Amino acid sequence: MNLPASATTIPIHSLSAQLQQIGLRAVSAGLDDFLARATKGRWSPRQTLEQLTQNEAADRSRRSLERRLRLCGVKGFKPMADFDWTWPSKIERDIVERALTLDFLREARNLVLVGANGLGKTMIAQNICHAAVLAGTSVLFRSAPALLEELHRQTPEGRRRKLRGYANVGLLCIDEVGYLSFDDKAADLLYEVINRRYERKPLIITTNRPFKEWNEVFPNATCIATLLDRLLHHADVTVIEGDSYRVRESEQETAARRRKK
Repeated sequence: MNLPASATTIPIHSLSAQLQQIGLRAVSAGLDDFLARATKGRWSPRQTLEQLTQNEAADRSRRSLERRLRLCGVKGFKPMADFDWTWPSKIERDIVERALTLDFLREARNLVLVGANGLGKTMIAQNICHAAVLAGTSVLFRSAPALLEELHRQTPEGRRRKLRGYANVGLLCIDEVGYLSFDDKAADLLYEVINRRYERKPLIITTNRPFKEWNEVFPNATCIATLLDRLLHHADVTVIEGDSYRVRESEQETAARRRKK
């Protein structure tokens, strides 16, 4: 049966707009090229639908990745290929490399990186988070001060909504616990985040303070023992020791500038 002529002469811009409206963004954006390739290749209806489906799936996968990367909060960072494993005087490389395989995500285990400033804790955490995003996991990377401040300034309903978000994201990384001191209210909020993820979702924590000093980070807080119990029950804890790599880099840069003079 022949279609009416009007049904076969929809203007290309109108057809593109209709495709966009029903969510077929990839083919609508390059409709002229798509139709030209279909005509040149003498695609059958089945081939046309298969190609359209493949294009849309690839485009949606790309946009999903871009969105996860944008929302996760990991900014620029050095890749692990640049990490100098020989610099720390102590580092459990096997634990770090196992974490980079993302096995702990499937097991809902936590990872805690403990060490002084400048030893690569944040760099390691950022690489793990980036790998998780590439693997399709939703990720949030937040510094402890930013996360606790965000929760603190919310209305009660806003705080409940934020806590649900922190509880349900695929991987949450809380960076720099211990760099600043917090009040007991902040400890309660951190406990709430950890407790909601307990045995459900994995968590990465980086800290420059040993656990016995967390009472100094959260003075007067009564929940620290319970907080640590939840955090460490299913966790890989690795301690990194040594001198600051950033100080070393700064000294090397200063020496290089002096040699050029």
